[in-house]
Amino acid sequence: MMWEAAKRVIEKIEQAGFEAAFVGGVVRDFIIGKPNNDVDVATSALPAEVKAIFQHTIDVGIEHGTVLVLDEGEPIEVTTYRTDGLYTDHRRPDEVTFVRTLKEDLARRDFTMNAMAMTRTGTIIDLYNGQEDIQNKVIRAVGYAEQRFQEDALRMIRAIRFSAQLGFTIEFETMSAIKTLAEQIQYVAKERVHAEFNKMWVSRFPAQGMAMLEQTTLSQYLQGSFIAEDWHNFQTTNPLVGWAYFYVLNERESFFSYYKCSNKEKVFAKQVAEAYSKLQEGWQVHDYFHYELEVLEAAFHIAEWRGQAVAFSVHEIAARKAALPIATIQQLAISGRDLMEWAQTKGGAWLKEALHAALLAVLTKQVENNKEQLKEWFHDIYKG
Repeated sequence: MMWEAAKRVIEKIEQAGFEAAFVGGVVRDFIIGKPNNDVDVATSALPAEVKAIFQHTIDVGIEHGTVLVLDEGEPIEVTTYRTDGLYTDHRRPDEVTFVRTLKEDLARRDFTMNAMAMTRTGTIIDLYNGQEDIQNKVIRAVGYAEQRFQEDALRMIRAIRFSAQLGFTIEFETMSAIKTLAEQIQYVAKERVHAEFNKMWVSRFPAQGMAMLEQTTLSQYLQGSFIAEDWHNFQTTNPLVGWAYFYVLNERESFFSYYKCSNKEKVFAKQVAEAYSKLQEGWQVHDYFHYELEVLEAAFHIAEWRGQAVAFSVHEIAARKAALPIATIQQLAISGRDLMEWAQTKGGAWLKEALHAALLAVLTKQVENNKEQLKEWFHDIYKG
């Protein structure tokens, strides 16, 4: 287990004469009561000193003080206490300075709920009243909010994403700073925005996130429509469905490249959009065959989220798909070669049409998926 491995790592660092503690999101989630195996350790030991303590380490971000320790059976990230220099790229500090006190390290973190530490024995170190903010369900920047967002503009979307995940409100000064600096979001790499949206799609309160993107005017500096009303009924556990819904709402091909979407996300979103469009007139048997169950269910839910009546339930989709005579084109009992032999002619445009007609005949149960019966169908019905 990550926690136990991290405790052993901390213990060994302490035995070597240095400080070490759990930090960041894992402490926040421990207080909230939410499981989290993404365990980070911070220490007063310099990277070279950490490497000297352990036998097996990897330099995963050593320029920023992070060493991956492998000695305890689970990979544990150990990062040296540090302070950050200027963030001229709105993403990473131009330089970091390693320090020996936890207090200095916690001062550079984004929100009070993420600026806590916990010792190996379970003592919470809370210099910015993060526990109180968690109790009051408030997201508050550490120190001066504008400074935190000028350092890394993505923190503005992170605040909103945490609000959507946890159902917390954003404290007034923090919210005001986001409104003031909203235009700086355009300087953030879109891959990072994409990662935050992935988490927003599967959050508990995605509509709340969309509303805050509008309220803060961040939406004006991002591509796409973020009308909160459109997201009122939306709920999913699959980020792919979030991108598909976003695509259906916006109908913009360009946002796939803008948000650096993967090919899988692009293909899934476009298939869902097609299936959703066809659902308006009613799916035919070949639609159940052509689209994966996940695509059909996503299209169905989009209709629901948009308040459109569908004459069947989502549970019927799987039953209708399972009832098809064949599940893939490879299961069709004939091939193009069979059709050319029966027609005694070469291939061409007709061949694709004939194969599609044969597939449809099998799917609609006009003919059994049997080579001899399909041959009769071809001569007597298709050609006849």
